[in-house]
Amino acid sequence: MCGIAGIWNFKSQRPVEQSRLRHINDGIAHRGPDGEGYHLEGPLGLAHRRLSIIDLEGGRQPMCNEDGSIWIVFNGEIYNYPELRENLLQKGHRFANHCDTEAIVHLYEEMGERCCEMLRGMFAFAIWDSRKKTLLLARDRIGIKPLFFGIGKDGIAFGSELKCVRDSGLVDLQVELSAIDDLFTYFYIPGPKTIYRNIRSLAPGHCLVVKADEVKDIEYWDLSAEELHLPTEKDYEDQLHKLLQDSVTSHLLSDVPLGAFLSGGVDSSAVVALMSKSVSDPVMTCSIGFQEQEFNELDRARTVAQLFKTDHHEQVVTPEPAKILEKLAEFYDQPFPDDSAVPTYYVSRLAREQVKVVLSGDGGDENFVGYGRYPRHVFLQRLRKFLPNPVRSALFRPLAEWKDNRERHDFTTKLLRVGHQFSVGAREGYLHAMTIVDADLRRRIFSKELCEELRDYDSLDVFRDIYEKAPAADPIRRFLYLDLKTYLVDDILTKVDRASMANSLEVRVPILDHKVVEFAYALPLSFKLREGRGKYLLRRVMQRDIPASHLALKKKGFTTPMSVWLRGELKAWAADVLFGNAWNIPYLNQPAVEALWERFQGGAHHLTDTFNILVAFSLSCRLWSGGSSLANANRNFDQLVVGKS
Repeated sequence: MCGIAGIWNFKSQRPVEQSRLRHINDGIAHRGPDGEGYHLEGPLGLAHRRLSIIDLEGGRQPMCNEDGSIWIVFNGEIYNYPELRENLLQKGHRFANHCDTEAIVHLYEEMGERCCEMLRGMFAFAIWDSRKKTLLLARDRIGIKPLFFGIGKDGIAFGSELKCVRDSGLVDLQVELSAIDDLFTYFYIPGPKTIYRNIRSLAPGHCLVVKADEVKDIEYWDLSAEELHLPTEKDYEDQLHKLLQDSVTSHLLSDVPLGAFLSGGVDSSAVVALMSKSVSDPVMTCSIGFQEQEFNELDRARTVAQLFKTDHHEQVVTPEPAKILEKLAEFYDQPFPDDSAVPTYYVSRLAREQVKVVLSGDGGDENFVGYGRYPRHVFLQRLRKFLPNPVRSALFRPLAEWKDNRERHDFTTKLLRVGHQFSVGAREGYLHAMTIVDADLRRRIFSKELCEELRDYDSLDVFRDIYEKAPAADPIRRFLYLDLKTYLVDDILTKVDRASMANSLEVRVPILDHKVVEFAYALPLSFKLREGRGKYLLRRVMQRDIPASHLALKKKGFTTPMSVWLRGELKAWAADVLFGNAWNIPYLNQPAVEALWERFQGGAHHLTDTFNILVAFSLSCRLWSGGSSLANANRNFDQLVVGKS
């Protein structure tokens, strides 16, 4: 696990200054505190930060082939590299070390940009081919590892974090106004868009081929519409069990000790169970809890830890440390409202005291229908078959309009929301359910100037396009595809990557091995959802190792008591972030935000996520402006950030 960065001035051919490259690399030192490396070749510069895990002595980067014509900087782990290495040796390639990085170099010599298709793992890398004068950027199929890039007047800058491009000084830092609308709509900014107009993330399963006269984005992997059909239920169970065990075993490849995050839920418990089968020593496990018992899962985690006799460590997070959000804003580089970043940061810090690498259970919900919204929309889709669209519209759309005009958020309102989702059809109903701040409220809290800029923009179009592209006819599989391509990548995996790397910890996600993802996506729905509960096949498989009573516990999710904290111990802190020191948040209607704050403090619990977004947005604004307050609430946001590297 490492951090990568680089510049290629393919337009201007201006030589890359080592001082500039070092400045960028220093900004991601937390991703690799064990070493740094550089390769400069005229207008091309590569930089690397190393967290040494495999081949501790021989894995330094940038790394090259035998004659120095091909160079790579790599972040991630390739789990099938022993097989790749053996195959490449048979073809006559010579290896100087036992690091997975070198296998990619030689694989590129054999296959060019198609080398990505042979890699099994999590990765983001850049390969410079000096003979062809070509730069190849690539990201793993699922998007576990991040990669950002921006193209300016001189050429391209790229790196593991957005700050690599931002701080390169080569890209105009104008804010992408539609990203603000996306942020308030979805709770995150869906890639490849970022908060900056001229910086993008490379999409999962894509590579970028950069030449002096061409920049080409290539999709090398996607899911298939094909559905899996096996003779018996046991065949499904056996195949999933083998896939999971093989994935977990391959993810244990390391020259340093490993551990696991353990929440006590189905997914993390499954990973710990399978790890325990593959290692002789007790697995090191880490768990985070809260004083507020409705959010606390420590008892569940202890049950699993005792079952597998793990070396277990715990920490309780209190409101005061939640102010780590101020520090986390610097690691995420753009507004990131998901408050579960707080416990993720602390469980990563706890784990880093023991190990450099952990396995997590992320991906189980998206693969195996684990979220509560899935059964609800399956039920609604079945109901739609009995009521034609004109009847649904006549019955429910007027009620939805009445609901949107109400000021309280009670059970009746929630029921009407579901009625609205039912009336508008599968796609629009699901998008409505995923919306955090609805369009009406967004227009009230946005400034007039921002509303005018966004008058022709519909943030839901981002998801409509992905839904329509999904390789499936069934709406439910389309929902899963949408979440795999958006929420999983730009919220869950982003959260884990930044919070863990802030502590120089590598997190591996065996349930997101692409072979597991392909299998899960191809499963008939009945093997993922049965009797209104998700993860049917996963629970059946894991009953071989974990008591059925534990697997049947109701899902809690990795959430924080933020609603309680923002009304209690964090109230004054949040108010200062939002309103203190004559602070005016750019592009927001301050009086409307203040009125909303009063409603929230008065008991409008449903506004918690809205204020998570507002706090994250405000913290980012402070960073962009160097911490100074703004005299004018409607000051042009672009002026805040241009030149503020």
